[in-house]
Amino acid sequence: MFGFLNVYKPKGMTSHDVVAKLRKVTKIKQIGHTGTLDPFAEGVLPICIGKATRLIEYLNDDKEYIATVQFGKTTDTYDLEGSITEEFDKKVSKDEVLERLKEFEGEIRQVPPMYSAIKLNGKKLYDYARAGQTVEVEPRSVFVSKIELLKFDEENQQAGIVVACSKGTYIRSIAYDLGNKLNSGGYLIKLVRTKAGKFDIANSVALDKLDSAEVVLKDLVNPIDVIDLPKIKISDLEHAKVIQGQFLKNNTEFCNVFVLLIYNESVDAVAFVENDKIKVKKVFL
Repeated sequence: MFGFLNVYKPKGMTSHDVVAKLRKVTKIKQIGHTGTLDPFAEGVLPICIGKATRLIEYLNDDKEYIATVQFGKTTDTYDLEGSITEEFDKKVSKDEVLERLKEFEGEIRQVPPMYSAIKLNGKKLYDYARAGQTVEVEPRSVFVSKIELLKFDEENQQAGIVVACSKGTYIRSIAYDLGNKLNSGGYLIKLVRTKAGKFDIANSVALDKLDSAEVVLKDLVNPIDVIDLPKIKISDLEHAKVIQGQFLKNNTEFCNVFVLLIYNESVDAVAFVENDKIKVKKVFL
């Protein structure tokens, strides 16, 4: 098997749990995911099957989420699975939320949650947090291309927000920072990933339906359809050169870019075009 699966991860499972189940179903060890989705979250989790794991770095990393934020409290994990750290009496209005959301558009600086897998001095942040240790975490630059209010429940002080963002953006931190700006506290109570690169929730497959290798094979997505690199179709003779690691002559308009070499409607290799040569980097046999 060689390709991607657009899996709908259910709540309560880790991303590794999904990988483990698919390894068991397919009897294939070479399986991975393209980016962790927290256990309490659900939605799109792209899975790489077989040698497609070597193509992860070429996938679009942009994400889109629908988040539900609860105002009035904060938690140590910035989500509903943590312990409450502070409570607020202030009630926020829809207009206040709309106004503050504007501050999250574009490039922003964001401090990751302490309960995250980011490493500091070789140790994951959540290890420091669980040990009760306080460490200084530097803010990171991320990009939010869209953030909009979908709905607001004033009585229950809950906001539904859609966020389209770059890789590495923590929606939990957005919820926490939004609560801070509103002087009301805030944390995530629900998170659904609706897009990951070209993988969309509308085309996702429920994990419990992927119960056999035959079903997995049927739902495999061809890497050609989801990787945005330029594509060059190659001949039988060129294919023979590729599998030997030989360079090809560049007869295209491409230069100084990575490309997919396509043979029989499948990815034969990833290559780099440099002047008059196409140099093979990764071969898929």
